[in-house]
Amino acid sequence: MAYRQNATEDWGNLPHHVVLQVFQHLSLVDRARASSVCRRWNEVFHIPDLWRRFEFELNQPATSYLKSTHPELIQQIIKKHAQHLQYVSFKVDSCTESAVAACDILSQLVNCTIKTLGLISTARPSFMNVAKSHFVSALTVVFVNSKSLSSIKIDDTPVDDPSLKVLVANNSDTLKLLKMSSCPHVSPAGILCVADQCHGLRELALNYYLLSDELLLALSTEKHVLLEHLRIDVVSENPGQTQFHSIKKSSWDALVQHSPTVSIVMYFYLYEEEFDPFFREETPVTHLYFGQAVSKEMLGRIGLNCPRLVELVVCANGLQPLDDELIRIADRCKNLTAIGLGECEVTCSGFVEFVKRCGGRLSQLSIMEEVLIPDSKYSIEQIHYEVSKHLGRMWFPDMMPTW
Repeated sequence: MAYRQNATEDWGNLPHHVVLQVFQHLSLVDRARASSVCRRWNEVFHIPDLWRRFEFELNQPATSYLKSTHPELIQQIIKKHAQHLQYVSFKVDSCTESAVAACDILSQLVNCTIKTLGLISTARPSFMNVAKSHFVSALTVVFVNSKSLSSIKIDDTPVDDPSLKVLVANNSDTLKLLKMSSCPHVSPAGILCVADQCHGLRELALNYYLLSDELLLALSTEKHVLLEHLRIDVVSENPGQTQFHSIKKSSWDALVQHSPTVSIVMYFYLYEEEFDPFFREETPVTHLYFGQAVSKEMLGRIGLNCPRLVELVVCANGLQPLDDELIRIADRCKNLTAIGLGECEVTCSGFVEFVKRCGGRLSQLSIMEEVLIPDSKYSIEQIHYEVSKHLGRMWFPDMMPTW
């Protein structure tokens, strides 16, 4: 009995920094409950360090799997700890009410010094259903009052050019990362304003329709720091859209000359007839992800015109073997280290030749067994040995899960 009493006393006498570490791993509700255990734990509950990083979860319980943050706790955080918040994210479900609640909270953060802000919707439309004026005014509160924002993720939101100008006016010296794909109220001029003024920008994620020769040249000027990541979503904004603009090779060259180690990541969600403007001349893309079917012709262009390619993922192609295209990619894309193939076809001999030419530099090789077509030289049973030999490690094709 005496031992248990001492153990209880030890829990109450734990140093503040130990209790703080424990609290940082608790949900907000559990953290609040733990604060009532004893006076020392309650003191830790109000230490500013505990409130620098926080995620608000907002949802409608009847339609969401998210565990919503209790409104009373939200008000307590805003009242007592708004000035301590530095790394803040809002995770909302698809309901407009949840997004409106997030905007209401943003509007109250007038005494904050936020460095990282993320608005995350687990499903569309969410923020896009909020009145544009309400969303922009709420976001502007943070942009004006923080003055030290370094990372912002505001995908699928009604953010617009004027609000970006407010962001730049108040945070141009600190902004390093801006992710804003699928923001239809932002124009190329708005992105260009960010690129011109935020000289510390290191990572930019946007839709292809916002990409321009002017933007790449702005990112390539002497006053701009070295860009580390440029992420581009290539998505049809309108059903049936088949016209995409082209980017000049000279503009791409200027960017790479200025930022020689920049990763250029492109995510494609197009139909085959929409690919025509892409990769007709050399493009310094490093990572390519095709979420829908892509033609043999397009993969052939990649082998010819993407010498900096590091990673390639093709979700689907059809029923035409890609042997020649893969071998060309192996020969010309000397930096390729990762490849994944989904609903495609490659002969076993062609695949072995591809791996042989890439050699041990392929650190990631994900191929479904159904992709491989047995031929006179190799069967499915033999191919893992041949591929493993050229990779220098044990390898097996991925198996389709059975349920």
